[in-house]
Amino acid sequence: MKVVPQKGQIDSNHRLLMEVLAGIAREPNVDVVVTPEGFLDGYVSTEESVSGSDMKKFAIDLKTSSYIHTISQWARDNRCWLIVGCTRVENACVYNTAAIINRQGTLAGVYDKLHLQTHDHKYTPGNHLNVYDSDFGLFGVMICADRRWPETVRTLALKGAQVIFNPTYGMHNDLNLAMMRTRAYESELFIVFTHPKQALITNPEGEVVRNDEDPSHRYAVTTIDLSMVPARRTSPSGHLKDLRRDVYSVESSAPKDR
Repeated sequence: MKVVPQKGQIDSNHRLLMEVLAGIAREPNVDVVVTPEGFLDGYVSTEESVSGSDMKKFAIDLKTSSYIHTISQWARDNRCWLIVGCTRVENACVYNTAAIINRQGTLAGVYDKLHLQTHDHKYTPGNHLNVYDSDFGLFGVMICADRRWPETVRTLALKGAQVIFNPTYGMHNDLNLAMMRTRAYESELFIVFTHPKQALITNPEGEVVRNDEDPSHRYAVTTIDLSMVPARRTSPSGHLKDLRRDVYSVESSAPKDR
């Protein structure tokens, strides 16, 4: 999904999301829909006028939110997974979250952004990199800047993820394109990068499957072949199968005398 939400306008952003989902519902055989980062609140943390304590005004409780209820009903009616960017509150903490909703309209998981810098310090950091099982295979989720740390993608790949869904709101330039191609290639998986102004997918060969930046498009529907992942990982030049775990260490920076 590729739409620009309004800062701090949860009601109108929810209506916009439902409008876009209505269009997607007319597309055949859509398995997963991914929104940009913080879509429901418009990623309001970037506003200097919004303090950390203000963030609770824009946060939802995933268990009781009417917005999530409506979105979940759409997922159930259309038998589709949804990865929804939002700000959530739990136990007085506010998180930059991707809510993971399955085809039954059930909240199957919650991923909170791990790597927080600058304006993201208004959130509480996440504490896991879980993978999720689905009818199409294992997948992972990361949010925006998480992609800049190669450990994020590699960890999810080593846990078996074949595709990573990446809601984002930050940079979407040539540097990011190179990064997404490299991350997908080095960890031998697909990355689905969703930005308000870009829909980008890279594959295990480091190739660009889709790069849609047309401002007239509200979403981009693309088919990916997940069988590429095991084929790449078991190939003679596969990366993950030939990891040198016996020498990867940062415990000592100086060689010992012989």
